Amino acid sequence: MSSSVSTDRVAMASRSPGPALVFAMALSCGLAVANIYYNQPMLAVMAQDFPGQSAIPLIAMLTQLGYAAGLLLLVPLGDVVERRWLILGQFVLIALASTMAAMATGATMLMLASVLLGIGATAAQQIVPVAATLADPARRGAVVGSVMSGLLGGILLSRTLAGLVTAYGSWRAMFWCGVPLALLGGLLMARMIPLGLPRSTLSYPRLLASLIGLWREEPALRRATLTQALLFASFSAFWTVLAFYLADPAYGLGAEVAGLFGVIGVAGVVAAPLAGRMADRRGARSVVLVSALLVVLAWILFETWLSLVGLALGVILLDLGVQSALVAHQQLIYGLRAEARGRINTLFMTGMFLGGTLGSSLAMLAWQQGGWVDVGWAGLALALTACLAALAGKRSLQPAS
Repeated sequence: MSSSVSTDRVAMASRSPGPALVFAMALSCGLAVANIYYNQPMLAVMAQDFPGQSAIPLIAMLTQLGYAAGLLLLVPLGDVVERRWLILGQFVLIALASTMAAMATGATMLMLASVLLGIGATAAQQIVPVAATLADPARRGAVVGSVMSGLLGGILLSRTLAGLVTAYGSWRAMFWCGVPLALLGGLLMARMIPLGLPRSTLSYPRLLASLIGLWREEPALRRATLTQALLFASFSAFWTVLAFYLADPAYGLGAEVAGLFGVIGVAGVVAAPLAGRMADRRGARSVVLVSALLVVLAWILFETWLSLVGLALGVILLDLGVQSALVAHQQLIYGLRAEARGRINTLFMTGMFLGGTLGSSLAMLAWQQGGWVDVGWAGLALALTACLAALAGKRSLQPAS
């Protein structure tokens, strides 16, 4: 590694993320990642505006595919360029894509905007490694957990906001709201993220090529990625079909109710810093195992307690389990190689969101074939497989040194 990187590390040793910076990073993470989830409670309404266009249910999947593409192609750049300017550029992309979605005249334009929104939203995954880099190693889990609470809040409250705006305005109004919110996140990060963070000296092509070596050389990363991908597939399966389920004649509820379930899942936001601190003390493995079991229990509730109360309790367990496992896994992987955190995050989050894409696709197929019951069996199977993966990783998921 070059002396310039060493010098950067020395300079960073004198810095630590204060409360204002941690809050700004958490808020900006939430503002970025929210763009992946605005569409979920709006899908049924959007389908009504574009009758006969069967591609509308694919929008959630396409947004996640865009996110996976951004993780693979843009997040590694954070290891070689100034993250401050990269993050700002991605927020500008979000603002432009939101404008495109709001003005969409057909499903094709809306689908393209959704892919671009997913790509831009990976700004959140540029911010989280910054938090890990700035944090003292002994507190890395707690700091990352605090920043992740903002990201998780964005995931959950985005659905609530989108549901309410759609119910009392329109789905286009929600995308218009996304424009100033994205610009706010970009301005915050452009002003507050320090320059001179540790960077790799590899060229971009070699940086991408090095992903293969990292994946091969880090078994803990592989295990964490597989387990989290399965958990997130289960998570995405639920949220992809919830709006359709609630709109079914059995409930006859609209987008605003689907969105309000995001507020119920706020337990995941509260749990994120706690999960980080627990992973700091006891290691990631115990947190991941308990978290995966909570997701299994959530799907058992969804399958056996067919009421709004059962849904609400299941949402709490689902979000608590998936988000706690995510923070624990990040505490683990960010302790592997400091100079490769961007690339490690790329591999981990790409795998996770490919899992989300799988979960969304599987859920729509199950919904079309057998309704909510089949969706429940699919979600439960994914959660149980995640439990098995976590157990099989007994030797991999050890506390980060």
